Amino acid sequence: MKNFLVVGGSSGIGAELVKTLAESGNSVYATYQENKRESSSTVHFNYLNVLEEIDLSYLPDTIDGVAYCPGSINLMPFGRIKPEEFSKDFDLQVSGAVKILQQVFPKLKKSGNASVLLFSTVAVQTGFNFHSQVAASKGAIEGLTRALAAEWSPSIRVNAIAPSIVDTPLAAKFLNTEEKKNANAVRHPLKKIGDAKDIANTASFLLTDRSSWITGQILKVDGGISSINL
Repeated sequence: MKNFLVVGGSSGIGAELVKTLAESGNSVYATYQENKRESSSTVHFNYLNVLEEIDLSYLPDTIDGVAYCPGSINLMPFGRIKPEEFSKDFDLQVSGAVKILQQVFPKLKKSGNASVLLFSTVAVQTGFNFHSQVAASKGAIEGLTRALAAEWSPSIRVNAIAPSIVDTPLAAKFLNTEEKKNANAVRHPLKKIGDAKDIANTASFLLTDRSSWITGQILKVDGGISSINL
């Protein structure tokens, strides 16, 4: 049995990842901010707002993997975005991850074979209209992924997943009608929208020993939209 920390583990991809890791017999320490969840014998939920002071002293001495799942999707024309909105996104998606990883690093080090998973977006390496705000923060995440993979090797692997749009509460406003769902689905070569389990399966793979020779990678799980032009 291994110990995993899933930040933002009460909703969407994070919740599905918590479920997947727990069903494999691991002990999962998950955090929530708004969607409170009850703990069980294998899943331990604690409140956490990454924009506030962080206290992870309740974690065990050894952590074998960390997934940082908080994020936001704010799409609008570049000229309408206030500079402070970029800063808010950066605080949530980058600074929050930095604070978590700096605190948990000694516990990852004790594992001797730990894994860190961050989340980017397909919009970083494939340009889309109105995605400048989210792409800026997630571009920083991709840089952080590669830098930490180099600095923390060989005892800690660091990777990221870059999804396209996924049917989760985070993306609900873009998928709240059948017309919107169909319009997004047909843009992808696989003609469907991803769901939380699609991403959680890949996340679980990258966090566990099944991916023991993979580090510093940005893995695209995006229905083919970033690499196939139909």
